[in-house]
Amino acid sequence: MSKRFSGVVALDDVSFSLRAGETHALVGENGAGKSTLIKVLTGVYRPDAGELRLADEPVRFSRPSEAQQAGISTIYQEVNLVPLMSVARNIFLGREPRNRLGLIDFSRMHRETAALLGGFGVRADPRRPLHTLGIGTQQMVALARAVSVNAQVVIMDEPTSSLEPREVETLFRVIGDLRGRGIAVLYVSHRMDELYRICDRVTVLRDGRHIHTGDLAGLDRMQLVSMMLGRDLAEVRRAGVTNFAAEGHEAARTPVLTATGLTSRLQLHDISLSLYAGEVLGLGGLLGSGRSETAKALSGALPLDSGELTVDGTELKRLTPAAAIRAGISLLPEDRKAEGIVPGLSVRENIVLAALPRLSRGGVVSRARQDRIVEIFMKRLRIKASSPEQKVGELSGGNQQKVLLARWLCLEPKVLLLDEPTRGIDVGAKAEVQSLIDDLAREGLAVLLISSDIEELIEGADRIVVLRGGAVAGELAGDEVAEDRLLEVLADHAPAPEDNATAAQEDPR
Repeated sequence: MSKRFSGVVALDDVSFSLRAGETHALVGENGAGKSTLIKVLTGVYRPDAGELRLADEPVRFSRPSEAQQAGISTIYQEVNLVPLMSVARNIFLGREPRNRLGLIDFSRMHRETAALLGGFGVRADPRRPLHTLGIGTQQMVALARAVSVNAQVVIMDEPTSSLEPREVETLFRVIGDLRGRGIAVLYVSHRMDELYRICDRVTVLRDGRHIHTGDLAGLDRMQLVSMMLGRDLAEVRRAGVTNFAAEGHEAARTPVLTATGLTSRLQLHDISLSLYAGEVLGLGGLLGSGRSETAKALSGALPLDSGELTVDGTELKRLTPAAAIRAGISLLPEDRKAEGIVPGLSVRENIVLAALPRLSRGGVVSRARQDRIVEIFMKRLRIKASSPEQKVGELSGGNQQKVLLARWLCLEPKVLLLDEPTRGIDVGAKAEVQSLIDDLAREGLAVLLISSDIEELIEGADRIVVLRGGAVAGELAGDEVAEDRLLEVLADHAPAPEDNATAAQEDPR
């Protein structure tokens, strides 16, 4: 397969095979060609050259629906369903069961949806609009849809990025069932533990070219990373697990941001924390612990019932996103597709989006000033694009993340809130982002780092505030910033403050 976009080679004579009943890992850095290959296999793109064979028969797909009808089903990293439709309508979209009058048989559709979701351990009302469910549950609905269409091939693109551990185990059980039925699974993930646990073979792409295909069991992890990056194995071994510096950061003596008693009904309960210039404060906790909600509260995106927020000693009386940005607080959201990038706009337009008020004079925005800022940050963050005018939606996930970082860094913020900044990006882009976080802290920026990757949190943060049930469960500093201590706090099942309050109301004593 070969595919070009505006003169840029996305796939360069790539050959790939998938066997019935196997789980095959597809790995490579962002921009290696993984997404392009998947879109060629599923009819989103037509290849410029090459042949696609399914069950040893040549096929050509003009659109995704044709690939699905042929037996190729895809689960994307970002949930690719219709948010305003019900769970049942999403699962049966385009193949709704009909009654004798030719009308949609809703009772049957709801019944079959409930049974299907039950097999995945999901208890959700089939009539409920999809957007009212959590991201993890939406991902399980997408999985249920994919396996319910009698597929021969199921492609999974970062399927666990939004799932909690229990849901991940359910996913792996489903993959085992698919393999037992002779269904081929193409599994794309940057999480090495997952790949070595469930995959039989691996294919490595780099810069749009095929580098290696072989059994995963006989391949050392560092060798795999070395092939993905195109670097010497010894260099990869020296770099270690993350790209954070071994030494800590020098924090200021007075906090640049102080949050006191942040409370939002059913989401946050009396959250208090301080953030100092020149430090990286980690925010840890399991899925649903309130990490993202805390970041959104600090940035004015989550309405609060009570609490105070001060920046450089000045209290923000009316906390809105605009007020937070003016005060020097910037948020890189967890879901870059839904809450970050504007895919139809160019790289340039996405970078300068938040800075337009600063770049305008008399309501006229200076294009020269825009170009100057874009050039600086594209070089500093090493954003790979054919030009600043390329649509950001065409970039790899890692480069989209860098564009978002550039958007906020060009505002010269005092506080940078990073919610899962390395989620869903390859090891090379991840190392670059981690190194950048280190550099920003050394330059005096106050950084809040939210990460589900324990190693990233331990090695990147100077202090860690641990959340549980929307409340602060503990704080780790100094020598306490260690994996065993963090796991101990996470696993502590002591009731959160709101649970104690409820118990006190119900107990007549």
